[in-house]
Amino acid sequence: MADDPRSMRERMLAGDLYIADDPDLHRESLHAQRRAQELNAMDPADAEGREALLRDLLGAFGEGSELRSPFHCDYGYQTFVGARTFANFGLVCLDVARVTIGDDVQIGPNVQLLTPTHPVQPGPRRDKWEAAQPITIGDNVWLGGGVVVCPGVTIGDNTVVGAGAVVVRDLPANVVAVGNPAKVVRTLDPEGGA
Repeated sequence: MADDPRSMRERMLAGDLYIADDPDLHRESLHAQRRAQELNAMDPADAEGREALLRDLLGAFGEGSELRSPFHCDYGYQTFVGARTFANFGLVCLDVARVTIGDDVQIGPNVQLLTPTHPVQPGPRRDKWEAAQPITIGDNVWLGGGVVVCPGVTIGDNTVVGAGAVVVRDLPANVVAVGNPAKVVRTLDPEGGA
C-alpha cells in the first residue's frame, strides 16, 4: 500500500485503499461540509439559490429535483442526482465512491447512502486505511424513511424499499423489499397504475 505512487485522491476515486485524513482529501471534504452547511442555512423558499449551490456542490443535479435540508455529504462531486428527484429532510450521502441517483426518485427522511468500507483486520483499520464501493439507485425508486443503503449496492428501476430497511445486496427492478437485511417481498408490474 505504501509503495503505490498514486495520490490518495487517485486511490480513492479508483476504489482502492486510501487514507481518508490525507491533507488534500481533508481540504476537499471540508469544502463540501462548508457548502452543505451553507445550503442547510439557506431559506427553504430560495429554490433558485439552493439549486445553484447544489449544482456547484454535486457532480450533477437534475432539473426539477429537490434536496431538503439538512443534507450532508463527504465530497459532493461524487454524487449525481437525476431529474425530478426528491429527497426529504436528513439525507446523508457518504460519497467517497460515486453515488448515482436516477430520475424521479423519492427519498424519505433520514436516509443514509454509505459508500465507505473499512478493513476488517485491526492493523490497517488502526492505520486509517479505507476504501469505498459505488451505490446506484435506478429511476423511479422509492426509499422509505430511515433506509440505509450499504457500499456497492445497486437498486433497480421502480423498486420500493420499505422504511427502516438496510440494503446490503443488490435489489432487482420492480420489487418491494423490506427488513434488515432487506429482502424482496413482492414483485411489481412496471406498467401498473395507481
